[in-house]
Amino acid sequence: MAILESLIGPIASIIDKIIPDKEARAKAKLELIKLEGTQDLKQIEARLAAIVAEANSRDPWTSRARPSFLYVMYVLLLFALPMGLLAAFNPPAASDIAAGMNAYLGGLPEPLYALFGTGYLGYTAARQWGKTKGVDR
Repeated sequence: MAILESLIGPIASIIDKIIPDKEARAKAKLELIKLEGTQDLKQIEARLAAIVAEANSRDPWTSRARPSFLYVMYVLLLFALPMGLLAAFNPPAASDIAAGMNAYLGGLPEPLYALFGTGYLGYTAARQWGKTKGVDR
């Protein structure tokens, strides 16, 4: 329960930033408070506890899996720089490469994208929780 208690404050501040309407913001916060005692909250807490345990694992393959995947994503994003240069000098080649990458990424199953999003958010939440508790620096 401590994990979720530490997350409710940051989630409430995010709600303040992303929902401009005061009435809608109050409704969202009320729903967050209602969620606090429900079975859904217990499920979320169990998932977060598993993510924290995995992130704190001494096994280098386990503890580095999420950050390594993020590094791969960063490389893919940074690949745009040389592609921009290639497009300036050889637009057909850049178009062919982009079409090939789009075809490849479009062929990946949707659950893989959901797994990436869940892993990214879970890693971020676990890092924030660790920093809040003073475990991570």
